[in-house]
Amino acid sequence: PSGCEPPLALRGGRKRPAVGSRLRPGRYLLEQRWFEQWSEYVKSGDQNSSLFPGPIDNSELFDELESCHLKDCLVENEDFTLIPAEAWHKLLSWYGQVGDQPALERKVVDLPSTLKVEVYPVEVFLCLHSNMDNAVTVQFSRVDTIQTIQKRMRAEFEVPDNAETRLWMKSSDTSCERLRNVHASVLDSCLSSGMTVIMEMRNADGTWPIQILMNLKNAWFRFCLYCLRFSILTCAFRRNSMEEQESYRGQPGVCGLTNLGNTCFMNSALQCLSNTPPLTEYFLQNAYLEELNFSNPLGMKGEIAEAYADVIKQMWSGRHFSVVPRVFKTKVGHFASQFLGYQQHDSQELLSFLLDGLHEDLNRVKNKEYIELRDAEGRPDQEVAEEAWRNHRRRNDSVIVDTFHGLFKSTLVCPECRKVSVTFDPFCYLSVPLPVSKERVMEVFFVSLDPVAKPIQHRLVVPKAGRVFDLCVALSLATGVSADQMMVADVFNHRFYKIYHTDEFLSSILDRDDIFVYELSCVSVEEDGEEVVLAVYMREHGHYRDYGPSSTSSYGTSLFGHPLLMSVRREQCTRDGLYDLFLQRLNSRHEGSRCDQVQNNGQQDASDAEERAEEEAGSDPDPERCSSSEEGQSVCSSGDANTQDPADEETADGQRASETKEEGDQSTQQEEDDEQLEMPVRAKPCKRPAARKCCPLKRRKTLFTIQAVNANGTTERGMGEDGNALSFCYHSMEVVYQQTTVQLQECIELFTTVETLEEENPWYCPVCKKHQLATKKLDLWSLPEVLIIHLKRFSYTKYSREKLDTIVDFPLRCAAPPSRYDLIAVSNHYGGLRDGHYTSYARNKDNGQWYYFDDSKVTDAKEEQIVTNAAYLLFYHRQDKIRHPTLPNPTNSCLTSGQPADDVISSNHEGLAGAASCVSMETD
Repeated sequence: PSGCEPPLALRGGRKRPAVGSRLRPGRYLLEQRWFEQWSEYVKSGDQNSSLFPGPIDNSELFDELESCHLKDCLVENEDFTLIPAEAWHKLLSWYGQVGDQPALERKVVDLPSTLKVEVYPVEVFLCLHSNMDNAVTVQFSRVDTIQTIQKRMRAEFEVPDNAETRLWMKSSDTSCERLRNVHASVLDSCLSSGMTVIMEMRNADGTWPIQILMNLKNAWFRFCLYCLRFSILTCAFRRNSMEEQESYRGQPGVCGLTNLGNTCFMNSALQCLSNTPPLTEYFLQNAYLEELNFSNPLGMKGEIAEAYADVIKQMWSGRHFSVVPRVFKTKVGHFASQFLGYQQHDSQELLSFLLDGLHEDLNRVKNKEYIELRDAEGRPDQEVAEEAWRNHRRRNDSVIVDTFHGLFKSTLVCPECRKVSVTFDPFCYLSVPLPVSKERVMEVFFVSLDPVAKPIQHRLVVPKAGRVFDLCVALSLATGVSADQMMVADVFNHRFYKIYHTDEFLSSILDRDDIFVYELSCVSVEEDGEEVVLAVYMREHGHYRDYGPSSTSSYGTSLFGHPLLMSVRREQCTRDGLYDLFLQRLNSRHEGSRCDQVQNNGQQDASDAEERAEEEAGSDPDPERCSSSEEGQSVCSSGDANTQDPADEETADGQRASETKEEGDQSTQQEEDDEQLEMPVRAKPCKRPAARKCCPLKRRKTLFTIQAVNANGTTERGMGEDGNALSFCYHSMEVVYQQTTVQLQECIELFTTVETLEEENPWYCPVCKKHQLATKKLDLWSLPEVLIIHLKRFSYTKYSREKLDTIVDFPLRCAAPPSRYDLIAVSNHYGGLRDGHYTSYARNKDNGQWYYFDDSKVTDAKEEQIVTNAAYLLFYHRQDKIRHPTLPNPTNSCLTSGQPADDVISSNHEGLAGAASCVSMETD
């Protein structure tokens, strides 16, 4: 109790010797009255004295003799005295002890600056998570380790030796904390009397029981009752799903990973590591438990290793279709903030962090010593390499180093004094470059001046560092149209997103952009020239009414189709001239589409209207009535018409044509600003004439009106963007393009070529005594058991950013003297720089079968499917370390409901050599 004893319930403070051990020889408690009587007896010198103390009796120290529990607040030299172990054994042999009293041995605890005898040990309750009501009380010294408690609990509760357990420290009804470090002492773990230590055993499916937290309070059960009352169907569905999951028995390791939201990059990397035999067996055999490093300042206190172990054990239990790696994702985000949230990331970056984190969490070196590196100084390479590897292992010794680390030979040559510096550096994976092509393939749609011709798709090979004019030149060779008569535009959502100048770089155009190239009738457009360029949008009425904030309501409109760029002579920029031009263009290009139906219906209505006008000519000579009906026009959209008051019409024809021409003139001033550059003229359905008698003036029935709009295709107030969009049938021209293929050997040779250091990273020459732009060459000196090759598909330069879709023809079996390697896993990336999807191929270590992992879906795969242009990370296992499959190759075609692997691969690589395909990985 507080206030009744010194801190830690210790007695007998002593000055700490200069040199001492953590645990000193123990002391024994002796009841003070018996000890004083014995002292008087000894002083008397008379063996027959009445002061004879009799057998040792410590009964006054016990609160309850049966439980042998000490009384609280005992004071040294008043209630008891402390004697050395040797003295206790002498007294016990001379006088014996009363009844079955236990010897009160106490340990000496080595505390900072002092030694203390632990009179009151830590008394805790021990129980299993499955039966927390059955708890036993046991005392432990503060210098005992958590492993001591674990062994005592295994013996007390007869836990099988092969059962994996973990301990929790429960300090109250609601607070639980993991006792992660089993090598820590009771004192360092802050375990005190009255607490409960709970042992949890891993389930057969690799998961840990969750009852340990749920049983702390009955709130969870009340919540379940609430769910049962209001969501009976949901609970029943969950129960059936859980029963199905519990009854599942499948091939261990053939298990999907749930996508938590853009976590396919993590799933792909985990599947590759999961199918790396030496690492997976290390965790499945619980070898990691003895090597967890909780004191490494560079590590994650063992949490990353434990979270990874949990995922692996679940995946290899054979009892899950798919595992949800939510805890692992949370741990990764906690220790690496760049992976927080649910943004897209790189699987190689995640793999690099994970391998480094596992290494530091499992590093067998607890205290890293400082090691000064030496240059070769003319010594043999073998000697220098062995020294470098020994130095590396003195600071880094883990299963990751055992499995994945190799040595580079780095050679630097000073350009001035020719000093040669040779060092050997460790590596965990190879990041090899791909031969970068100086060309790229672009897909564009060409819109001809021929009103009958439909847009044709072309695939063009253009320079990566080229300009828009180079694109026009390449298209000119394919079409025969002069490059000077082309205008390039980016079309998005039925409008022009951007119109490119010919001197702009092609790097500003992304592969996903919809690029249209328009043929113009004029070579160039001058500000005061005879022709202007009009941007034309198509707009139609929707089937809803738009009650805007300005004046009256109107029917909503939406854009459809793709826009047009047309060069028009200035004298044609009248309402009738533009109407005839647009009608001819649309009529010829949109045959068979809804526009034909609109036109045919409209022409029939116009013919009927003209006949009625001739019959009624002269019947109503009122000029006002003729004027008011002159602007009444028909709305034609898919044969439907809407009626509107003529008072809502626009101004006269002459004024409207003038406004259109003025806007058209502005659209030619492309050098001024974007607003004028993209000022289009769009087609708009017209209005139906009022149901009244018309003047004898004959005029044709118009099918659409023309209105000047801004670059977004809207007028002075916003228009609706919804509606049924009209899609055009583009005639695609199939262009055979031979995709570039390189050998893996070429990438490795490129990695080992001589390069000159950049100015930002010079080398200090010890001879010249200054920084030099030395030449550098990397060679592979020694290769690890598992070789990871990272294909650097993402290229970043000062001028461009791109993803290289080159097919790398990598072998499934390769030679790297003196060893040979087999491919065991591949991480794939589909898509571009900003978005994409990760999957993986992997070979199961138990049955030797290849599988395709796409998040939670797993399907069988064949070796012929593995080499694609999506391959990003390659995992090779040295053949002399490979354990032969212990299970027969499965014949079932699919493991989970889903698409076959053949259907999800973007491009298959044909002509593989299969088992005979080899590559030499020798270096100079």
